[in-house]
Amino acid sequence: MAKAFGTEFVPEMIITRFEGNQWSQPEFVSSDSLALHPGSHVLHYASTCFEGLKAFRHPDGSVKIFRMDQNVKRFEQSSRLLALPQVDEAMLSQMIVDVVARFKDLTPEPPGSMYIRPTHIGTEAAIGKAAAPSGESMVYVLLTPVGDYFSADTTLRLLLDDEGMRCAPDNGMIKTGGNYASALKHIIRAKAEYQADQVLFCSIGGVTETGAANFILFDGDEVLTKALDDSFLHGVTRDSVLTLAREYGFTVTERDLTAEEVVDRATHPDCEAALSGTAAILAPIGTMIFKDQEYTVGSGKVGPKVSKLKKALNDIQFGLTEDNHGWMTEA
Repeated sequence: MAKAFGTEFVPEMIITRFEGNQWSQPEFVSSDSLALHPGSHVLHYASTCFEGLKAFRHPDGSVKIFRMDQNVKRFEQSSRLLALPQVDEAMLSQMIVDVVARFKDLTPEPPGSMYIRPTHIGTEAAIGKAAAPSGESMVYVLLTPVGDYFSADTTLRLLLDDEGMRCAPDNGMIKTGGNYASALKHIIRAKAEYQADQVLFCSIGGVTETGAANFILFDGDEVLTKALDDSFLHGVTRDSVLTLAREYGFTVTERDLTAEEVVDRATHPDCEAALSGTAAILAPIGTMIFKDQEYTVGSGKVGPKVSKLKKALNDIQFGLTEDNHGWMTEA
């Protein structure tokens, strides 16, 4: 039986430590364990953030990383907003390239890829620092070979929740584990009560995002999604999909959306909807559930617009078409 997504890791990771007001020289260590003092700041006060990006095997045998610069910038932003030690972006970029290059032979053939997980944690042993940042930390980069996150012909059931909150409204743009943990109770309830695959949180000024992905609506020739603000994660895949949508002639609208408008548009015959993120790229939605009523999105099946944009993005990532955007970095 194939292992679950993200549970199989390459033998080593690359790591650097911030101690004495400076970063150590990055080094390769075993990826199966990590030594932490039980009083480490991260274990008590959640001083942690991470990123998710992918490397892809191309037909010529090279392995290239997708939009690494944007993930590194977001990682630095998350670290800064959590008051973790300042990240050296150039060093982190080199760490990512080095660890992917070291294990490039383990990068799966398409449609698989190498999932990359940079992580920053506060390590100072000081449980008295509930109201102060960690003066010590470590950054490490894990790799896990992965396949498709969802089946190609699967559509999702999505519960629109206009009462629950994924996270604190001003922390949504930070990629920190606490935001994902706080969403779990809502997702578990949605699965148990509605057999939903995910929850779209709509209580902070309308639609924000699900527990782990951005939301995009395709209605005719218009692509709609929430405008960027502090309440949700600024997805790199989201930005990439919108860029390609504009190039294909779609009208892209970024503005506030209410749950009521979303379910109203969902019933249009040519409507499609999807979740966008690094793991799934674009995952189509077939059913929406709102206030105990179910709504079929368009035909209820995987639609041509989502399929077209997902293929366009995959073709760039897998080197099947020219990268005109400078999105790929060779490892």
